[in-house]
Amino acid sequence: MNKKRLQLMQRHATRAIFFISGFGAASWAPLVPVLKAKLAIAEDTLGLLILCIGIGSLIAMPLAGNAASKFGCKKVLTTASIIFPILLLLICIFSTLETIVPTLLIFGAVMGCMDVVMNIQAVMVEKMYGRQIMSGMHALWSVGGFTGAGLFGIWVGLFNLTPFISTLIAAAIMLAILSYFAKFLLPYGGKSSSSIIAIPHGIVIFIGIITCIAYLVEGAIMDWSGVFLTTAKNFDISLAGIGFTMFSAAMLTMRLIGDRLVQAIGQKIVVIFGSVLSFIGFILLIFSDVQTLLYLGFFLIGIGSANIVPVFFSIIGRQKVMPVNMAVPAVSTIAYVGILVGPAAIGFLAHQTSLYVAFGFLATLVAAQLFIANYIFRQNV
Repeated sequence: MNKKRLQLMQRHATRAIFFISGFGAASWAPLVPVLKAKLAIAEDTLGLLILCIGIGSLIAMPLAGNAASKFGCKKVLTTASIIFPILLLLICIFSTLETIVPTLLIFGAVMGCMDVVMNIQAVMVEKMYGRQIMSGMHALWSVGGFTGAGLFGIWVGLFNLTPFISTLIAAAIMLAILSYFAKFLLPYGGKSSSSIIAIPHGIVIFIGIITCIAYLVEGAIMDWSGVFLTTAKNFDISLAGIGFTMFSAAMLTMRLIGDRLVQAIGQKIVVIFGSVLSFIGFILLIFSDVQTLLYLGFFLIGIGSANIVPVFFSIIGRQKVMPVNMAVPAVSTIAYVGILVGPAAIGFLAHQTSLYVAFGFLATLVAAQLFIANYIFRQNV
């Protein structure tokens, strides 16, 4: 295979891993109510079980960079992509807390490791290609998520399949995609490091803060948009999901065209203008009561947020402070804190004050994101 063809297949293989990760995450989401019913547990216990996934991820993420450098992206991603669907099936089978808790911890660790190493692979492939392709990579995660969620609904709703059979089909799809693309994954994973755990320093800290804010905003919109519309804006419950739908559609669309947009106008303009759009979106949510403007607000936040994370993962490939295979897990760990802590923090703030104050806090974070991003770009990375 010639070099050009090989690089093309390496890009496709990276996109395939992002798709598998999103598809697997979507296959897990419908199992949450199944798990609650099977174990006959209350919401607080279910919340602790879900927290096990986050704990597993946070433990694995800082270690994943060293695993990539020692074994190579190909071995790590192939192993994780095989274990991932197996764990989904075990979650369907196991019916006691004693078996579910360690399974979810391992599940979280595998997801966290996969998330880090596929981004390491993406940064390296992008550097070899010489052009921005990171937004398209992250778009494939969203495509996988939409596909996985849609297929699960079809299998269970139209064909009346059990959750186990539906998950088995999903697992087969994931393994089939992997079996074709695994051979094109990179056999290496960056320079070895004397440090076992990826600890951020220098400009990497600021990149981590940017991605943390981006993930926090995304998690907050996912978990609180419906509550905001029904509680603060008095929408009917049937309209609760439209805000997140508008946000998700905008984000996916912008990520699909994000690489071409960055090439046309540059990373800095995409990030700065995107942060401004997100801020305007939050202002509309807070101060408007017009239904159309509220939906527009969610749409603007989705457009503005879409390419923040892909752009800064691309920047990781250019910075010289840390090796890529250590910088990516360092940034990913900080970002994941935003996913875990963000929605809970918004809930706490809303309980102590109001949802308007909580969403105003998100708008403030977006404004801070703009100034931090401007500082990073001034460092000429």
